[in-house]
Amino acid sequence: MKLSDICIITEDVPLLTQFYEKVLQVKAIGDEIHASLGIGSEGIAIYSKKAAESDMQFDFSTFWGSGNFTIGLNVDDVDQEYERLKSLPVEFITTPTTYPWGARSVHFRDPDGNIICFRTILNNKLEGQS
Repeated sequence: MKLSDICIITEDVPLLTQFYEKVLQVKAIGDEIHASLGIGSEGIAIYSKKAAESDMQFDFSTFWGSGNFTIGLNVDDVDQEYERLKSLPVEFITTPTTYPWGARSVHFRDPDGNIICFRTILNNKLEGQS
């Protein structure tokens, strides 16, 4: 099994697409209904809630909003990324912090409130994890 992408369902595809293009420094492919951003061999998909509900035949509002997961991305230097992100319209949850499990991380929200974690791995405890 291999992870292909994380799909974010939203009511504003263009807004989230622009946000993730700036934060991830990659160009999205798509339109106002569905866009995708490549990150290594995986990616993030952004999909219109209205279109998704029409295509998949269930109400996403019934299932979203639990806040039980974070999109985590490994970066070379979390402090440098934090400084770069401060110039963008980003709502920070934490400042760069070193954790006992061997990572230095910063947490912030996208315009829909989803939590994103940029982390730098400081030791081999977390190598190979994303």
